[in-house]
Amino acid sequence: MTKGRQVLVLGYGEMGHAMEFLLAARHALQFWDIRPMDTHPPVPLEAAVASAEMVLYCVPVTPLAELAARVFPHLSAGSISLSIAKGLDESGRPAPQILSDVYATGRNYGVLYGPMISEEIRAGRPAYAQLAVSAPDCMERVQHLFAGTTLMLEPSDDMHGMGWSSVLKNVYAMLIGVADGLQLGDNVRGYLVVAALREMQAIVAAKGGQASTATQLAGLGDLVTTATSAGSHHHELGQQLARGATSLAGEGVHSLRMMQKLRLLEGIDCPLLRLTTRLFEQPSQARALLHAALPGA
Repeated sequence: MTKGRQVLVLGYGEMGHAMEFLLAARHALQFWDIRPMDTHPPVPLEAAVASAEMVLYCVPVTPLAELAARVFPHLSAGSISLSIAKGLDESGRPAPQILSDVYATGRNYGVLYGPMISEEIRAGRPAYAQLAVSAPDCMERVQHLFAGTTLMLEPSDDMHGMGWSSVLKNVYAMLIGVADGLQLGDNVRGYLVVAALREMQAIVAAKGGQASTATQLAGLGDLVTTATSAGSHHHELGQQLARGATSLAGEGVHSLRMMQKLRLLEGIDCPLLRLTTRLFEQPSQARALLHAALPGA
């Protein structure tokens, strides 16, 4: 059987595995990662990019700009590059801004964000994502790429709002993880989800996105998933923080540090983000800090 599109998957971590599960039966896939992979033959990056109709960035956001700059000169004119990266790079940019900067002189790109836990995708369970693209004619092509899979796509016209929503949900998931680690109860979790959503809306709007994007799959949908899933890395980071752990690492941790270091949220009312920053600075005071921040506590 002749397969559909030529797809290049960059990165072979959790989401690279998920993309393979979704697409391998219908499309011709190649894989590239800076680390050698035992499961797939190595491919020269530049040649693989030149032949790809779709390029999927399944890498963390920190190396995205460097990798995209390496990829860009070799992209074919009609190709589409999609990123799943969530977080901020060292310059404080989310993935949509990075791709906009690197791809400014041409080529199509987009982002996919939403409840997309890799383990569930690979178990054949449904997953859901918002899709935003740089040109309207790309939307149908990406939807066709995932047609017949268990990943359901909803179109969005707010790429940068989606990017900031995906950044923030990891930070708030860590805060909820702290509350759960301290066994503060389901009522507190419910309060924090609502308070986090309000804060996300304000930040997304201040960053030039649509406040309503925070209430959709890339924001609230992914926040609830990340804050409640048993396998969530960021929820677990919060639980570790509640136990007094230090030297924690993850996209949410890095994003929080970049927001603080680069003063990205100055002038925006975001008490939960300030609380989360203080929790990382004073993990031994986690219970006192959270109780002081909770109404009625």
